[in-house]
Amino acid sequence: MPKKGKRYQELVKDFDKEALYSPEEALKLVKEKATAKFDETVEVAVRLGVDPRHADQQVRGTVVLPHGTGKKVRVLVFAKGEKAKEAEAAGADFVGADEFAQKIQGGWTDFDVAVATPDMMGVVGRLGRILGPKGLMPNPKTGTVTMEVEKAIEEIKAGKVEYRVDKSSIIHVGIGKASFSQEQLQDNFRTLMRAIIKAKPAAAKGTYVRRIKVSSTMGPGVRINPHSLIAE
Repeated sequence: MPKKGKRYQELVKDFDKEALYSPEEALKLVKEKATAKFDETVEVAVRLGVDPRHADQQVRGTVVLPHGTGKKVRVLVFAKGEKAKEAEAAGADFVGADEFAQKIQGGWTDFDVAVATPDMMGVVGRLGRILGPKGLMPNPKTGTVTMEVEKAIEEIKAGKVEYRVDKSSIIHVGIGKASFSQEQLQDNFRTLMRAIIKAKPAAAKGTYVRRIKVSSTMGPGVRINPHSLIAE
């Protein structure tokens, strides 16, 4: 196990890493411990009581965080004709079709989210091996394969994030920056957790939300008491 550096040891010396805090207390600690020379991202890690090997226990969805993520999101839209014009007017960073497919096949992935109209999936489908592992593949389930291009772009730019359980039954999502106010982080945290709880699969048995940790990019993880969410 790698040895923690002096900076990390200094950050954790005055709080109990195994203690369970309320969301308010935990996010306050995270902000206090975000002492890096850049604006650190505040991240949430949620361990769920599901077995992602089973299709009926997958947990995946999207949610618009009320205060955004603090990150400038670059949106690529695969569209033609009027829908391409709509995407440009809505503020998409890149709009096109085959030319962008060729760029991606050549190694270009300088964007954060890809949106496609359904008629473009014949082109986009060939990029699955490249975009899939990077989490950039448009998908109807996340609203990124749609004819409502303007709405999709506006939601993404406003702070729409995707949550998805991984092989370890954990969901990782950034909910803002350390420079956000505590109230903003709390609002975003609650919005995310409500979405995850609402997405509980019918096949999930026992305790659904088993463990929650929040941390900044360079800071220690602070545990949140899952039972504190019951009243919300």
